[in-house]
Amino acid sequence: MPRVYLSLGSNCRREASLRSALALLRREFPDLRCSPVYESEAEGAPGGPYLNLVVDLDTRLPVPELRVLLRDIETGLGRERGRPEVVIDIDILLYEGLCGHFDGLELPRPELLQRAYVLKPLSDLAGGERHPLTGLTFAEHWRGFLPSDRLRRVELAETGHV
Repeated sequence: MPRVYLSLGSNCRREASLRSALALLRREFPDLRCSPVYESEAEGAPGGPYLNLVVDLDTRLPVPELRVLLRDIETGLGRERGRPEVVIDIDILLYEGLCGHFDGLELPRPELLQRAYVLKPLSDLAGGERHPLTGLTFAEHWRGFLPSDRLRRVELAETGHV
């Protein structure tokens, strides 16, 4: 079964939004694993600080169906695109070893190597895994990263992070 990595972020009702999103994801993917949670300032957008984490899961859903499921979760939790308050944002970062454009989505997501709030939790969760294009591990990428934004680890009960 393909291994998928997702990033989750929220700057509105942050803890409750992340907990709700994780509960809904666990209904579909009971073996989901979570990284630690990090707080970061909103980068290039209005709104308050974000809480972010990365999860991994195994799924038989193809990319288009997984995207629909994730959008449904976002909408169900009150996400309104275009607003500075982001109740929940769930992005597919990696889908097994897929590289290229799939259903309008570039995989692996380019920002996973550009944003500390994505790369650090991904490195925590899957540091030994290799980026399908660079061949470097995510831990190696993190060691070479010079973050422009500050991350602060936040304890969020019930995530079950690794």
